[in-house]
Amino acid sequence: MTNNNLLELCRNTTNLSATQINLLQRIERILPFTADLTMANIGLFIYAKSSDKFLIADYIKPHTAYTPFHHSRIGCFRKVQEEPLIKYTMETGKSMQGKREWSWGKFIEMHTEAIFDSFGVVAVVSFEMQPTVAKVDGYSYLYKTACSLLSYSHKTLDISMFHPLASSDGIIIADKNNRIVFANSAAIKIYNILGVNNLIGYHLFDHQLSHRIIKETISSDRPYERELTADSITIVKRDIPIQSGGSLICRIVIVSDVTEVRKKDKELLIKSAVIQEIHHRVKNNLQTIASLLRLQARRTQSQEVKDALKESVNRILSISVVHEFLSQQQDEVIDVTQVTKNILTLISQNMLRPDFNLTTKFSGGTIILPSQQASNLALIVNELILNSLEHAFSHVHEGTIGLTITRTTDKYILDLYDDGPGLPEGFEKKQSQSLGLQIVKTLIEDDMNGKFELYNSNGTHAKITIPQNIRSD
Repeated sequence: MTNNNLLELCRNTTNLSATQINLLQRIERILPFTADLTMANIGLFIYAKSSDKFLIADYIKPHTAYTPFHHSRIGCFRKVQEEPLIKYTMETGKSMQGKREWSWGKFIEMHTEAIFDSFGVVAVVSFEMQPTVAKVDGYSYLYKTACSLLSYSHKTLDISMFHPLASSDGIIIADKNNRIVFANSAAIKIYNILGVNNLIGYHLFDHQLSHRIIKETISSDRPYERELTADSITIVKRDIPIQSGGSLICRIVIVSDVTEVRKKDKELLIKSAVIQEIHHRVKNNLQTIASLLRLQARRTQSQEVKDALKESVNRILSISVVHEFLSQQQDEVIDVTQVTKNILTLISQNMLRPDFNLTTKFSGGTIILPSQQASNLALIVNELILNSLEHAFSHVHEGTIGLTITRTTDKYILDLYDDGPGLPEGFEKKQSQSLGLQIVKTLIEDDMNGKFELYNSNGTHAKITIPQNIRSD
C-alpha cells in the first residue's frame, strides 16, 4: 500500500486529524522492514468513523518467514468485539499478548502495540506469527527492537535504510552499549566463515569480528552501508542505529552474503566487454566492405552499376550504425531516434548533392529496441530515406525529412515523412518492382510482425506499425 492510498483511506473512513494521518504514514513506511525483522504478519488498526468498528489500514506479510494465515485485508472493517486484543490496547495503551484462531483448531501468536501521539492512542499495530517463531532463541530481542522501531519511525528517517530483508540475510541486534544480544542462524553462518563461532556477547566493533576483512568499501550515497571483502566471502553490512533523545537504544545490523552476486557481476562485465569488442569489430568489418564496394564503384564505367553499389554501401553502413552504438554501451538495446539521426548523417555525407539543404524533424519521444530489431529498423529507415531523396527531392534544392513516434498500449507507430510532391499516379505497380521497398515490406511484415503503409499527406508518409513485444525468431 502507498502513502497516498493510506491518506485517502483514513480521510474517508476515520476521524483522524491530518497530523495523526501523517504520523501513520511515517510508521507505514517502516512496517515491511518490521514484518521481515519479526517474521510476522503486521496489521495497522484504526477506529472507523463509527467507533464500533476497526479499519484495517495496512496489512503486511514478511519475506523472511512462511505465514499461511492471512486474516485481514487492507481497507476492510472488523467489529470491535471481534478483536479483543486490539480493543484492549486501543483503550488502555498497553501491550497485549494472546492467540488467534485463523483456521479450525489452528492458532497463531498475536501481540499488539499502541501507537501514540500527544493526545493518546492513535492506532494499534498487531504482530501475528507462527507459535514456533515466537519460541526462537532471543526472539524477545527482535520483538523489543521492532517496538523501538515503531517509536523511532515517528521521526523523519532515511527510508532506504529500511529496505526489505531476504530470508538469507543475517540479523544482528546489539544493545545500547553495542554488545550483541541476538544473532540469527544466517548471521552466525556468515561469521563462522570469518572465523567467529559465537557472536553473542561480542562488542560490535571488536577487532575479532573484522580481523579477516581485507577490503572495505563505503558507498557515498549510503553511508550506513559498507561492503566487506575477506579471502573467500564478500558481505554487505547495513548498520541501523535506533536512537531516542540523542542516546542509542539499540542497533540493528543486517549482513548479506553477496559473494555469488559479485562473482556474477564480474562475469557479466567481462562478457559485456567481449560483446562490445565484437560489435566494434563487426562495425569495422562492415565499413571495410563498404570501402571495397566504393572502390569497385569508382572502377566501373556503368552508371547503373555505380548507383547499385552506392545503394549497397548505404545499406551496409546503416547496419554498421547499430553495431557502433552497441560497441559503446552496456545494454543490447538501441535508441531508434538516435539511429535514425546517425543514418541521416551518413546519407548526407554519401548521397546528398552538395547544393541540397536537408532539414530534419523528430517528435514524439523514442523507442528502445533489442539489437536484432534495431538492425532491421536501421535498414528500413535507410531505404525509406533514400527513397525520399531519390523521388521527392530530385528537382529541388531543399527539403524536410521527419520522424514522428507514437506509442499505444501494445504497439509502436513510426511515421517517416518528407515534404515532397507525394506518391505519383500508378505508384502501386512500381512499388512491387522496387528492391528497396521489397526489403522494407519483408523486414516489417515478416521479420517484425508489423504493418507497412505508404500514403500522401503534404508529402509522402511511410507508416510503420510494430508490436511492442516483437517476436525474434
